Amino acid sequence: MNMQNGLRLDPSLTFSEWADKWFESHKDNISAVTRENYKYVLAALKNVLEGRKLMDIRAIDIENVLLGFRKEGRSDSYVSQARGMLYQIMKKAEANDLIRKNPVASAEKMRSFRPMEAKEAFTAEEVKALMTNLPQDRIGNSIRLMLCTGIRMQELLALEPYLVEPDGSAIHIRQAVKVVAGKVEVGPPKSRDSTRDVPIPMSLRPMVVELRDNAKKFLFQSTYKEQPYDPKHYREKFKEYLSDIVGVRVLTPHSCRHTFVSQMQSLGVDLATIQSMVGHADIDMTQHYLHVQSPIKQKAIQAFDKEFGVA
Repeated sequence: MNMQNGLRLDPSLTFSEWADKWFESHKDNISAVTRENYKYVLAALKNVLEGRKLMDIRAIDIENVLLGFRKEGRSDSYVSQARGMLYQIMKKAEANDLIRKNPVASAEKMRSFRPMEAKEAFTAEEVKALMTNLPQDRIGNSIRLMLCTGIRMQELLALEPYLVEPDGSAIHIRQAVKVVAGKVEVGPPKSRDSTRDVPIPMSLRPMVVELRDNAKKFLFQSTYKEQPYDPKHYREKFKEYLSDIVGVRVLTPHSCRHTFVSQMQSLGVDLATIQSMVGHADIDMTQHYLHVQSPIKQKAIQAFDKEFGVA
């Protein structure tokens, strides 16, 4: 046996024993939310592979584990995260000569068996109704801000005055709220691409300046302590405010983000620009958010008919 990075290496280690050591060596380098997710998935992996020796695990075993999760009804993201964790755990074992080859690298990937669900978005008519009829207060203006910028609710609730330009021309996304063990915390944005500078429409800048100048620690703050507004409570308020607007469906705060992407596309903004503005990691995700409006489709088919239609 030898020692490396503080871990006692033993070729007879079981998967569960090695997985625990792997987690201990990584937990301080990940966020609290990610750490909780890892613990949850790791417990399921250890339950399935309990007692198995590292050197005895083959690619077929990895495939069976992931297939088992799929049959249990686990989501695609869960299965993907489980595979990713297995890969890292076994990669570390391979690097330390506990196994000859990482079996996850040879395991067949689980293809998604669910079609991607269409994302709900407000129509152009609903957006106009919301912009006109929402109350001119902190919650009403927060909804307007999400509709006109595509920022996530978690990013909105983490905004502090220093993240807003004094003239209201832009907001700088540098953090987001997360709920860890029932407590609201402020941490980094969802991904590296989420860190961005978002321009504010001219008509909304006075509103943004007012929010900034009248804020305490956060623009959208809990009423009884210097904490961001609780996401759960915000969703309830969001639903309450939308319920009072005639002709508008009660969707979710995230629907504002889908709406922004769709409306920007309908106005002729290219996907790469939209991707940059909303902080998507790739164009495919931006494409998935699109809700191409019927008039856009009609205009497209008319253009085709004009060019190629039968006289």
